[in-house]
Amino acid sequence: MEKSVEFQNSAGENQLSKEDQELVLSLPRVKSWDYAFLYQYQGFWCASNCFHGILSFQRHFQAKDTDILLVTFPKSGTTWLKALTYTIANRSRYTLENSPLLTTPSHDLVPFTDVHIYADNKSSTLEDLPTPRILAIHLPYASLPHSIINSNCRIVYLCRNPLDQFISYWHFISKVPQAADPVSIDEAFEMFCQGVQMFGPIWDHELGYWKASLEKSNKILFLKYEDLKEDIIYYIKKLADFIGCPFNNEEEAQGVIEEISKFCSFDNMKNLEVNQIGKLSYFGIENKAYFRKGKVGDWTNHLTPSMSKRLDNLMEEKFGDSGLMTFIQSPKVQKKN
Repeated sequence: MEKSVEFQNSAGENQLSKEDQELVLSLPRVKSWDYAFLYQYQGFWCASNCFHGILSFQRHFQAKDTDILLVTFPKSGTTWLKALTYTIANRSRYTLENSPLLTTPSHDLVPFTDVHIYADNKSSTLEDLPTPRILAIHLPYASLPHSIINSNCRIVYLCRNPLDQFISYWHFISKVPQAADPVSIDEAFEMFCQGVQMFGPIWDHELGYWKASLEKSNKILFLKYEDLKEDIIYYIKKLADFIGCPFNNEEEAQGVIEEISKFCSFDNMKNLEVNQIGKLSYFGIENKAYFRKGKVGDWTNHLTPSMSKRLDNLMEEKFGDSGLMTFIQSPKVQKKN
């Protein structure tokens, strides 16, 4: 049996009810560069084995006002954002020397609700999580459960330059056991520019949260990966303030923020034994696959100037006058007190 067929017939799809199976079969389908087949659902592309979790999450998740939801497009700094937020929120519970991140991958400490908890029928475990619950999501804003939209929970969105996101994802997908045979970077880029990628198109994903953040700035914090890389101390403080865990003067004087930045840095996380061995329980992907380079501008080592220009033109067209293109391309976001 071919790998692509095995993937399409995985457990997530088999758990679908007859009605939901009919729904999936009625959707537009395309063979992608990252999965055997993707289905277009609510305007984004989704793999068949993710539908059970996504549909259950949309129908049953009940957000709490104290929840902290971390949202990213795949390979946009998700692992880093999870480590930072978890460490900030739990610094009074664990010292860095005793951090659970030393023994447990951040993807297990901050689980995905849409493609993990509900996919594995483990929604009951949500009630066991300490307050505030820190959860991760890949879904577009328009597809979030109503309870999230209508609650006062806080959403942190981390975007990344699409060129670097594409390269990171292209490398990553080759390490996914269930993925189809890899395609050339030219083929992958062509489909990427057509918007065909898990949870894509990326421009719709980023634009949806960008517009929502402009309307609900007290609820949605929109961050840029490149800004965090440039001034992590500033953004750790900004993130802590937003999630309701601000640093006091004593902590700042003692260098707590700097210690967290070093502990959660790419190099430190990559070299931890827990991230060098084992596999992620719910995806079967090796933990070390989540740590490649973490560099800004790595796309220049893989893409031609014409490819870069094509994507820039595409993003300018899709983002229009929203201001998001300026935000992404600016070398440094103007800080506001």
